[in-house]
Amino acid sequence: MKFTISAAILAFASQLVNSHYTFPDLIVGSTVTADYQYVRMTDNHYSRGPVTDVTSSSMKCYENSTASSTSTYTVAAGTTIGFQADQALYHPGYLDIYMAKATPTANTESAGSGAVWFKVAEWVPTWTKAAGFTWPSENVQTFTFTIPTCLPSGEYLVRIEHIALHAASVFAGAQLYIACGQINVTGGGSGTPKPLTSFPGAYTGYEPGILLNIYSVPSNYTGYTAPGPAKWTC
Repeated sequence: MKFTISAAILAFASQLVNSHYTFPDLIVGSTVTADYQYVRMTDNHYSRGPVTDVTSSSMKCYENSTASSTSTYTVAAGTTIGFQADQALYHPGYLDIYMAKATPTANTESAGSGAVWFKVAEWVPTWTKAAGFTWPSENVQTFTFTIPTCLPSGEYLVRIEHIALHAASVFAGAQLYIACGQINVTGGGSGTPKPLTSFPGAYTGYEPGILLNIYSVPSNYTGYTAPGPAKWTC
């Protein structure tokens, strides 16, 4: 009996880990880089657990000591970049990607502090009364976007965030999976990214896109509302 109970506990723990994920790989063009070579190693690199407190300092890059040991990839504006997860995303949710001008450099922990983040890509769930939700990020492993050609040259952090909503019917039930890559953009333009926000600071946890029972929406529900600012384009 002891063996059976222990085996059951281990199996359950394995299922929990396998239902979570990280984003260890930066994608540049057709190249998938090595784990945590250009992505800051996150605090959940072993547990794969999420952030649930949107006011936590973990909201920025889910780490506080790996910037200096992470390389910075030089890439031209207009290039397709993104992230590869360590497995296809298991949970239904909303996914977005932000960038922030890195001051003083991308490999310093202070980079990304304050209202410097702007949204550059998002995978927004759709909903109809007849069919319910469609989750464009579910069962997908790679997420890419094109660096805007008008983005000024310089070093940036690139932050991916998946907000899993399977347990989001209660406050702090949403699960956030986060990682930051480090890049140096060349050949950029003279655009002004906006609107800007901060992490933490962008969310309260009460946003309708974060606190939501996806299995039983209100009778007057009209569709998913993405949290955070609007996506910036040139």
